Amino acid sequence: MASYDASFADAVPPVALGALDGRYRPVVAALVDHLSEAALNRTRVHVEVEWLIHLTDQQVVPGVRRLTATEQQALREYVRGFGAEEVAELAEIERETVHDVKAVEYFLKRRLAVVAPEDVDRGLAELVHFACTSEDVNNLSYALMVQGAVREVWLPKAHAVADQVVAMAQELRDVPMLAHTHGQPATPTTLGKELAVLAHRLRRQLRRVAGAEYLGKLNGATGTYGAHLAAVPDADWPAVSRSFVESLGLTWNPLTTQIESHDWQAELYADVARFNRVLHNLCTDVWTYISMGYFAQVRGQGTVGSSTMPHKVNPIRFENAEANLEVSNALLDVLGSTLVQSRLQRDLTDSSMQRNIGSAFGHSLLALDNVGRGLAGLDAVPSAMAADLDRNWEVLGEAVQSAMRALAARGVAGMDNPYERLKELTRGRRIDGEDLRAFVDGLGLPVDVAARLRAMTPASYVGAAPALVDFLE
Repeated sequence: MASYDASFADAVPPVALGALDGRYRPVVAALVDHLSEAALNRTRVHVEVEWLIHLTDQQVVPGVRRLTATEQQALREYVRGFGAEEVAELAEIERETVHDVKAVEYFLKRRLAVVAPEDVDRGLAELVHFACTSEDVNNLSYALMVQGAVREVWLPKAHAVADQVVAMAQELRDVPMLAHTHGQPATPTTLGKELAVLAHRLRRQLRRVAGAEYLGKLNGATGTYGAHLAAVPDADWPAVSRSFVESLGLTWNPLTTQIESHDWQAELYADVARFNRVLHNLCTDVWTYISMGYFAQVRGQGTVGSSTMPHKVNPIRFENAEANLEVSNALLDVLGSTLVQSRLQRDLTDSSMQRNIGSAFGHSLLALDNVGRGLAGLDAVPSAMAADLDRNWEVLGEAVQSAMRALAARGVAGMDNPYERLKELTRGRRIDGEDLRAFVDGLGLPVDVAARLRAMTPASYVGAAPALVDFLE
């Protein structure tokens, strides 16, 4: 084992352990405002501020005055201005409390003492974090963070990539292409129609993600409002909880243990993972089309294709995306399966697990960036597709035998055993246009049918493929 004189462990500035905070940081930086530790603490402060305002606005606790509009604005400004200094202050408080949410409570009480001095409102500070367990604050914070990350960062990028695929499908709708089923030449299609299939799948998953529910709860240590009712027995605490959760733009969950059950997270992550898998399918298909020469990669983009082979332009964007989609899905899958489990009324597995949400979305966002850049660097090569079609006239055997079957069904004589006759002509051998036309001429077909089949080529045998692109929503 090699030994080194220098260590990176204590380097300043710190050296990133993972790729997302290292070489790929610029691509995923937008997620930091939503899914980082700092974002979690800022959102906790936001939830605590809004809970305090809600309690006083609704006059839930008798004898406590409402915060004025000026005081409310001042408290909300602390949330809006939450930055590096506040992160450092919270870390300092947490070293004393050894509890992250308790540190947020003390942090806010310091601010409240400025907004509403203790000599005037000595008891107001006791409504900070009133009747809350840590999970009341955390579950609402995570719901808001994930909602923001999905709606403001991930979905716009995912829609942009899906729109790229749609645009390519529309542009290439009429370009005929030999299909391959089981890796073998099959009934021709168009490149645009095949891209439209992928675009349709991507957009369907995006509609599911866009329609996701983000649930939240605020009901105490075991979901019973025990402390709430002990302190203020005459308040309608479920109604207070519901109105507060909904005021944050979340869906209220009325029945939980100490933790919000996280089912909504599992549902969301399953949909994002499914989108990732469709995108992975696009990557492998496009990679294969590149290897077949159906797409050319645009040169001159400042990339080195191969360190030793100067003629190569490697499809690295799609390969990079595949890898990151797989990492993202591994994380999304374990998040979805773990978060819906909790021993009895509470265990802490979800607390540790949720700290990986940012990484799961980060790898997906990185993949989207690579796919977008990869697609932008492609040019279709119709001549390569045309050459492949012209080498595979045998794919028209399907058309001929289908026409014969239709005639046989109508009672036209001489159309018996169409499949077997075409099988004998085409299976295991290549034929050309002359071979096929000679075969058609010997079938005794009605004149119009014979003329239609004689005029057909592999490039024209694409059915309704171009028009099917119009089904994209």
